[in-house]
Amino acid sequence: MPRGESPLDPDGGPLFEFAARLRKLREQAGRPTYRDLARATHYGIATLSSAAAGRQLPSLAVTLAYVRACGGDEREWKRIWQRTADACSGTDASAEAGAKKAQGGGPKAPYVGLAAFGEADSGYFFGREKLTGALVEHLKEKRLLILFGASGSGKSSVLRAGVLPAFPDVPSLLLTPGPHPLEECAVRLAARAGVDSGPVHTDLTAEPGTLHRMVRQILAQRQEDGSADGSAADELLIVVDQFEEVFTVCRDARERERFVAALLHAVQVPDSRTRIAVAVRSDFYTHCTRLAGLVDALPHAHHPVGPMNAEELRAAIVQPATRSRLTVESALLTTLTADAHGRPGALPLLSHALLETWKRRRGNALTLAGYHAAGGIEGALTQTAERFHDALNETRQTAARRLFLRLVALGEGTEDTKRRVPLQELDSGPDTAFVLEQATRARLLTADAGHVEIAHEALIRCWPRLGVWLEEDRGQERLQRALTEATTLWESLDRDPDTLYRGARLTAAKDLPREALTARERAFLEAGEAAEHHARQRDRRRLRRLRRQVGALVVLLVCAVAAAGFAVRAQSTVTQQRNEAVALRAADEAVRLSPHRPSLAVQVALAAYREAPQVRTRDGLLSTLSVASFGPRSTGPRSAGPQAAGHSPLKDIPVGHAPAVTDDGRTLAMADRTWIDLWDLSNPRQPHRLGSTDTGGVALGAIQFTSDGDTLVGVGGDRVLRLWDVSDPRKPRLVSKRPTGHTEPVYSVAVRRDGVAATSSYDDTVRLWDLSDPARPRALDTLTGHDANVKAVAFSPDGKTLATGSDDRDVRVWDVTDPRHATTVAVLEGHRHFVDAVAYSPDGRTLLSGSDDHTAKLWDIGDLPRHRELGELARHADIVTGVAFASHGRTAATVGVDGTVDVWNVTDPERPTPVAHLTNPRGTVKEVRHLTTDDTFLTVTAHYSVQIWYTDLHRALADACDSAHGTISRTQWARHFPRLDYDPPCPRRS
Repeated sequence: MPRGESPLDPDGGPLFEFAARLRKLREQAGRPTYRDLARATHYGIATLSSAAAGRQLPSLAVTLAYVRACGGDEREWKRIWQRTADACSGTDASAEAGAKKAQGGGPKAPYVGLAAFGEADSGYFFGREKLTGALVEHLKEKRLLILFGASGSGKSSVLRAGVLPAFPDVPSLLLTPGPHPLEECAVRLAARAGVDSGPVHTDLTAEPGTLHRMVRQILAQRQEDGSADGSAADELLIVVDQFEEVFTVCRDARERERFVAALLHAVQVPDSRTRIAVAVRSDFYTHCTRLAGLVDALPHAHHPVGPMNAEELRAAIVQPATRSRLTVESALLTTLTADAHGRPGALPLLSHALLETWKRRRGNALTLAGYHAAGGIEGALTQTAERFHDALNETRQTAARRLFLRLVALGEGTEDTKRRVPLQELDSGPDTAFVLEQATRARLLTADAGHVEIAHEALIRCWPRLGVWLEEDRGQERLQRALTEATTLWESLDRDPDTLYRGARLTAAKDLPREALTARERAFLEAGEAAEHHARQRDRRRLRRLRRQVGALVVLLVCAVAAAGFAVRAQSTVTQQRNEAVALRAADEAVRLSPHRPSLAVQVALAAYREAPQVRTRDGLLSTLSVASFGPRSTGPRSAGPQAAGHSPLKDIPVGHAPAVTDDGRTLAMADRTWIDLWDLSNPRQPHRLGSTDTGGVALGAIQFTSDGDTLVGVGGDRVLRLWDVSDPRKPRLVSKRPTGHTEPVYSVAVRRDGVAATSSYDDTVRLWDLSDPARPRALDTLTGHDANVKAVAFSPDGKTLATGSDDRDVRVWDVTDPRHATTVAVLEGHRHFVDAVAYSPDGRTLLSGSDDHTAKLWDIGDLPRHRELGELARHADIVTGVAFASHGRTAATVGVDGTVDVWNVTDPERPTPVAHLTNPRGTVKEVRHLTTDDTFLTVTAHYSVQIWYTDLHRALADACDSAHGTISRTQWARHFPRLDYDPPCPRRS
């Protein structure tokens, strides 16, 4: 049951009366839950519950959203809010009035909001003096600096406003890679050297040393030009900001490698005249290690950016105000420091909240009342974005949605990032221009040099409305992003007809809403439709000629019965081949449709299989039915912070990144960042939420049930072992937590039947634990032997051995009969890359391992220490991220980054055979578990969605029509099965 609200303080004055009236309004509306109010208002649960808590005055936007959701009179409540604000502060606390004052011709704001500090803002940049000094010394001693930090940690600001001003006599060049980093680098160098960028780009692509030569040319030109005092710089400082764009928006791996090679050559050549500082998000560290040249430079060049301590935060808050002859209330300073301290990525939120507080200043004082009116550190950004959105009419709100979606690069296994877009990619209509101007004025977007981008990625995390847009339109956005790239290529090649969409790609793109497309994209699709129409006309003419020829042949051979029979058989064969081709194409289209239109997709896949019962249509049917089994939904991670309870998904279905399933397969636990949800899987097709618990703000990395299912074990980013009592899954309870002793992140955890657990870590070790008393877990032993990150761990069914997989490419098998003195009994060598997953067969005699080398291997370990490789499952096109055996041992499943779920018959492990090749249209599949209750496989994708996969064709055929709501129409049938008689597989039932 939801907890009741805290009693109000009768001495709270105007705030007490205001909160009491809000609570009364909610009572009159039928007492809706705050979760329901959050869905209706796009504000978080914590923000809405605080509005009626009586401790501080909520913003006007939050108040009106609360009133609107409860059916109150907005005009009356606006007057009530204004009276309360005046009573609390004695001044006009209206956010709108303050904003209008700030937009006037008044003094410059001492805070930059969401934007990064620039070199011109260095006079207001405080709190990072110690870090700036360390980075400057690093660059003076070494020529390469790679700055790693979380999004919002201030990487860009410290380089632009801290490091660059520290080299006043050194010319600098600032760039962001974008989709074509070599081209961007060539343009910047050419502009500095005063030459054409085309030849520079060509030379950079062909030879990495071009960057070094261009730097020498620029410096030589400066020396010839000279200066008034005769001095000239002899070095160039290059700052590469947002380096993660080489992974998120640059799709050409060769261009990425050549760009990095050019940077490294420029700083490593003996006569180098270049110093380079690179800023990259810390969650892309692993991506950097995959670049051969960069991985060698990382140990000596990387420098982390951590959160500010309390003293640094106070300087960042107070000193800019002091420079502008302003004061900061001590209560405001205390509140801001407490709100921001220890929070990763909080700096842009802090800067934006300070900017909004400055707009609401009282005289020359920044006040706590102004901070609360702005919405606080958590709500200021949301309030600004919602105020911008609410000021638009309905047409312009639609344009704003299209604009912001274009400015986000969708993550693949990482968080979504901002995307820098050229203005010509946007629609040129008046609505788009107006929205762009208003969003830039609100400092939500920045526009310069013909490009536009989101001011900071914090907006993606903290604006709930944008998060809902992204989750609702994620599949459509991927399709539209591909369309944008294809349009750009078409225009760059002078509208070459060979680059136009045709067939299935054109059909898929035509499903996009016309109003969501730019004029360029519409012209591209219209050209594709015209080309396809001409092709169909040519085919019809060719078919008519063929028919005439056949008719003539029939007249000539009418007397030959054998020839006539042959002609009939030929026609039948042609028809059959045509029908098979149509069915195969329809099966592929069904998989693509399954996340968005599941009912139609299931019927198309079923009809395709009935028309052509082949392996490809069978796999298409199994894939479509599996993906469509939960119906269309929005999925995504639970938002961090106090708004977590109002997160996506919007439907009551499991989501998260780390699963755990009890031995009986009836209970599922999903770790969703800082939350754990427990689900009843007695009927996996209709999961039922049992209970949830907060981890205390710690993001969990791995979880696992004990064998009895009464205890859940998890390890978070703080490397602390936590145990929850889940004997009553509706009321999970934390019973203990203990530091693991690992010095690096923990990757996975495994538990055997007697309560002994194993944790693996990037510190190259495995630690064993005694969890027989969940309240007092005890450390047993530390296993060493791997030479790199230890990832996967699994106990054998009898608990006598433990298998571990590592980035050293080996699988080790340990004797853990005595867990206090575990020893290595075998090292399985054969993988050519990192080992990410391991699983034992139910009889414990076979081990299955998955690797970054795109393969999974079967090993015979029935007579340890003797072992041998039995077979290789090499069907994946990318990293194998998860493996699992079915409980009966006859089948196994492998999943990977290529978005496929491959099921294998391993009855004879020396000759494994494929059973099904299933496709997840949402992309990367990260985890797989077998469900004994349903004999199906459960998977988790990189975008936190959970799916149940059919592997039994007979069962799929029997259940297919249960997923269909309504019958495929004749128009839909003609679209997917042209020239085939209308034969719906799931006709209407009386």
